[in-house]
Amino acid sequence: MHPRNRHLNGYDFTLLCKNTPALSQFITQSPTGSETLDFSDAMAVKTLNQALLKSHYKIDFWDLPDNYLCPPVPGRVDYIHHLADLLASDNQGRIPTGKQVKVLDIGTGANLIYPLIGQHEYGWHFTGSDIDTLSVKIAKQIAQFNRLKISVKQQDNSNKMFTGVITDKDVFHLTLCTPPFHANEQQAQTGSQRKWKNLNKTPKKELNFGGRENELWCEGGEREFISKMIIESQEFSEQCIWFTSLVSKSETLPQLKKQLASLDVKDVKTIKMAQGQKISRFIAWSYFDQADREAILNQLV
Repeated sequence: MHPRNRHLNGYDFTLLCKNTPALSQFITQSPTGSETLDFSDAMAVKTLNQALLKSHYKIDFWDLPDNYLCPPVPGRVDYIHHLADLLASDNQGRIPTGKQVKVLDIGTGANLIYPLIGQHEYGWHFTGSDIDTLSVKIAKQIAQFNRLKISVKQQDNSNKMFTGVITDKDVFHLTLCTPPFHANEQQAQTGSQRKWKNLNKTPKKELNFGGRENELWCEGGEREFISKMIIESQEFSEQCIWFTSLVSKSETLPQLKKQLASLDVKDVKTIKMAQGQKISRFIAWSYFDQADREAILNQLV
């Protein structure tokens, strides 16, 4: 994990259960005798997230409806810290902090996880968007209940990521996104079955981390989704310093890089991340050259 990730050394279940007593009922003993959790239990995973957010990120209220995506916190934290490093690379190694740094989370979901983590860690101002009406409503409630100034917008056009969300007056230093990974429902189901197998559990209808249709799959999968994002990003090339997106499959990268090479993009980076044996990455592209990015970030000081 990233060296600044608060979960680098695993979970402190003593601390977590102290702050969230409901987590205690889900704690079990591993074959080696250490404390662990049944990650096939959706309620256990949600309660763990509640405990992590309260203990480490000062989030007193966080809850989700059944079947909505309940993301594993440590991996999401890694993305945020690597994004901070991306900005620092254009700022003489210093991470820009504070509400002057504007970040757009595409598909923020009902969980609002990136804004909650990013605002706590770096004080950035977040705007989240989603096409699901209930997700927008719940995300707004989470922000309000925790007295956080996070903007959440409804995206009414499922074929657009930025249009309808970014206004003429908006300028963002970062955009981020966890795209739907699968190309169709069958692929999503196969992926779920594989995860159940890895957990040595009998497959159930739902996965432990949940997820609704628009969160798990779209036509063409992540490659088509990110490709559309790249095309649309041209319209907002002067309003965002870095566009970024998680890329689940390494085989997706060559086509995305080829597409970006055909555009007036000044810089493209692929940042690798690792959580245990799982390797992930995100792709970042900018229409500004480094000198211009440094000048913009210098204005924040």
